Amino acid sequence: MAKSPTAPATAPDTVWPARGRHLGPGAEDIVRHRLRELKNTAVIQDHLEFEGSRGGVPHRAFEARWLVADDLVVRARLDIEEPDEKDGTQEWVLVAEADGPWDLDWPSPVTVFWPEDGDVPWDHDVVGNLRFREINRLPAEDRALRRLLKDCARHSWSVHVIIHEAMTPDERGLRPLAPLLPPGLRHRIVEHRAAPEQFQVANWALYDLGARVPRGGAVVLPSAPAASGVGDDGFAVRTVFLDGSEPVELIETVCRYALEPRPLPEGAEEVLSDLRAQWHLTTLEEELADARRRLAAYAEALDAMTKSRDLYREAAELAHEALAAYRDSAGTLPSPRQEPSKREGFSLRTLAKSLERVRDGAKLLRPPGTGEPRAAGPADGETATGRAAHPDEDASAAGGRERGGWAEVPSPAKPSDGRKQE
Repeated sequence: MAKSPTAPATAPDTVWPARGRHLGPGAEDIVRHRLRELKNTAVIQDHLEFEGSRGGVPHRAFEARWLVADDLVVRARLDIEEPDEKDGTQEWVLVAEADGPWDLDWPSPVTVFWPEDGDVPWDHDVVGNLRFREINRLPAEDRALRRLLKDCARHSWSVHVIIHEAMTPDERGLRPLAPLLPPGLRHRIVEHRAAPEQFQVANWALYDLGARVPRGGAVVLPSAPAASGVGDDGFAVRTVFLDGSEPVELIETVCRYALEPRPLPEGAEEVLSDLRAQWHLTTLEEELADARRRLAAYAEALDAMTKSRDLYREAAELAHEALAAYRDSAGTLPSPRQEPSKREGFSLRTLAKSLERVRDGAKLLRPPGTGEPRAAGPADGETATGRAAHPDEDASAAGGRERGGWAEVPSPAKPSDGRKQE
């Protein structure tokens, strides 16, 4: 069964991400020169350069820290990849995080690493040949226009604004939008211009992305496209006057979109994790504070383990007490592995003797004529005193003993026939 993709994490309001391309090699030298310049003028507190790696791909990493609003620290990291084998361009990724919510009026982190000179070609988006600080014309070919806007919504980290020109503007109408924005947005905006005749074509391309540009107006391209045909007019401006005046409503809409909670761009979560976990420019106070936090966490874990041990010991003691009380009241419990002892006073030999006594008693009570000899006893009708009523038998028996010393005594089992023995 296929697993559903994990939803990307929401971008924290303290983070400022950007991604672009530098045309041509030598990007590391430009960044080194810029960081040294700002360190010498005390614009930044410190900077560092080291070799980094992400996903097995090596790159050059630069760190810098500075203060904003007098006491808030900003930590930023710039990663520059190796030159591309085809055209020699170098992609770069920049993530900055402050100790508080990001204010768009703070200086742009891009200007800490890159010079603001327009002659240095660092300000290109990763999609197409788009530039941050200039006007970018939409392609004239329909398929190319549609493919460009789709790639911008899916792969770019920048904020894309599409402006439709109701009529061909003059020189005053060709003023870029970026210089009019707050410093924290100037290097994250890509401005697209649609010619008057591209109104329907541009909306046809925006249809699948859940957006629509009004005629003579503007719209912010959503970074997470909605369902096909589902429009959101919350970040659309109906009228933009390209007469050199400041487009207040458009600037307010772009700033509001930039401050909205949105998912992190693709790949930004890993870069942010590297910034937090592999930060090198720490002060002595920060190291001491980090050691205290770790010590407090260790003490808390140790206290929890001690409490758990005490609870376990108390439960064991209660179990032993309950077992002893049961033994006192109901007897000793047999061991689970021992067989129950035999009942005392019971023996097979004793049972056999009892059965023999019962059998002998039954024989004594059996009547004559059943084939079994009857045990010796008084004859029927005789009594113990009846035998003494025949003195002649007793006298003859006594005389026989006197004559021969012995006399044969008739068996008591044979009945007497009444004749005298000679």
